[in-house]
Amino acid sequence: MIRIATRESELALWQARFVATELKSRHPELEVELVPMTTSGDQLLDRPLAAVGGKGLFLKELEQALLEGRADIAVHSMKDVPAELPGGLVLPVVLRRHDARDALVSNQFEHLEQLPETAVVGTSSLRRQAQLRRWRPDLRVKDLRGNVNTRLRKLDEGQYDAIILAAAGLDRLQLDDRVRQRIDPGICLPAVAQGVIGIECRSNDKAVLAIIKAVHDLDSAVCVAAERSFSARLGGSCQVPLAAHAILHDETLQLAAMVLSPDGSEVVEGTTSGSAEDAQALGLALAENLREQGAEQILGEL
Repeated sequence: MIRIATRESELALWQARFVATELKSRHPELEVELVPMTTSGDQLLDRPLAAVGGKGLFLKELEQALLEGRADIAVHSMKDVPAELPGGLVLPVVLRRHDARDALVSNQFEHLEQLPETAVVGTSSLRRQAQLRRWRPDLRVKDLRGNVNTRLRKLDEGQYDAIILAAAGLDRLQLDDRVRQRIDPGICLPAVAQGVIGIECRSNDKAVLAIIKAVHDLDSAVCVAAERSFSARLGGSCQVPLAAHAILHDETLQLAAMVLSPDGSEVVEGTTSGSAEDAQALGLALAENLREQGAEQILGEL
């Protein structure tokens, strides 16, 4: 029996069920139970996420359940996972990455380029807000909280002309028909580890570690390692407009990253490539490169 701690949102439950199905396909005799719970991040919806403690708020209750033995694993969107985990917990498994891109959702416009001046665009992400303001300073970018269906409802009610969501989340909820444009990373570089599901567990639980390793995807793990090492070196969180995206071609890893001011007026960016075996080192090296370009100054002003 494996008990999976998960948030109660529709997308989180989909991810937990997906992990359960993947585990059972490798271990047909395995029994799996979901342990849904509401997190602080799900409850504090009246303020921007960056103002109430960041994406780590979506993990606290799940991690406490692991530490107290009320669950055996927790399933997360990797883009929500901070660089530092609580003592006694590890995140040894990531599943195959889905679409890492952001998606434009609108009832009127097919592409970002079609948005008229002063169009209202909703997103909860400082990263997306900064890149949109850099690319189209004429747009009115406003904060947007809530689960996927809540955000879509607000769009449908006319509160926004368009909203930006993670393409993977829409795909997983079979809402891909709402996607008008999968935004090229050259316009909006994805969040660190966007599109990746991760599994967290107790570091000393050898039985669970042996079971979950069967669903680990090595290629995705290499990309996530590069992106997360870059972010960790710069103190990345949802309070920081920071983006990084790695692509693996055979054994060569390509990593692009940037740091922006919240209004998009300042940006430092760069790319690097090297052996997949050096994923973490590549991330650290690119972080140092951006620091030398002025990333620390931008981050220091936040």
